[in-house]
Amino acid sequence: MASAVTLVGMSKPPVPLGYKIVIAILAPLSFLMTRRTWRGSENFPAEGGFIAAANHISSFDFLAVVHFLVWLARPPQALAKQSLFDAPVVGAAMRSMKMIPVHRGTASAGRSLAGAEAAIAEGGLVLVYPEGTVTRDPAGWPMRGRPGAVRLALDTGAPLIPVAQWGAQRLLPRGRKFPRVFPRTRVEVQAGPAIDLSDLAAWPDRGAAARVGTERLMRVLTEMVAQLRGQTPPAEPHNQFASKAGS
Repeated sequence: MASAVTLVGMSKPPVPLGYKIVIAILAPLSFLMTRRTWRGSENFPAEGGFIAAANHISSFDFLAVVHFLVWLARPPQALAKQSLFDAPVVGAAMRSMKMIPVHRGTASAGRSLAGAEAAIAEGGLVLVYPEGTVTRDPAGWPMRGRPGAVRLALDTGAPLIPVAQWGAQRLLPRGRKFPRVFPRTRVEVQAGPAIDLSDLAAWPDRGAAARVGTERLMRVLTEMVAQLRGQTPPAEPHNQFASKAGS
């Protein structure tokens, strides 16, 4: 188990130069292509590090969530797969924005959480997609989650803020290479109150605590997405892990 992190960040960290460049390029495009509805800024901590956990519906939704967080909270440092850092242009942008590489399935996998803990200790915001990939649910609902976000919250004591979104999948559906620029797409992003993990903090089995907390997190995210969509979610979430086991 990782040792608890002392939260020393008492104000918002400065915006990295790489972020300023990316924002200057992409923000105008986002304003042209989308109509935004943002809610829940009151749920973000005014100071100290924290974790934002978002559902994943499109390759574009990363930009939508980052746009939301930069304007209403602070620039996030996202956990992203290592392959993105190896791409010539994207990799340089990821490094300049101080994103955190994830070496999934390797002996170096633990470094990503160590990097996230360090960012939180410095008062930063760490963005995590607990599903680990764009949802495979046919109707776009959140799937079962991986325990990394909750494990990070338990190990650091940092607030875990759920961030639900809907609409980005219409701009760039899964499998499509180029976005649908017209008409402008309504993109809704909403932050909820921090997930209460206080009853799990003292569990001696940290793996079990993380699994229970992750089920709680994904249940809240699903309820929030249901409110954005005005629809009833499925009784059970899509289990991408079972699909892999059966393949």
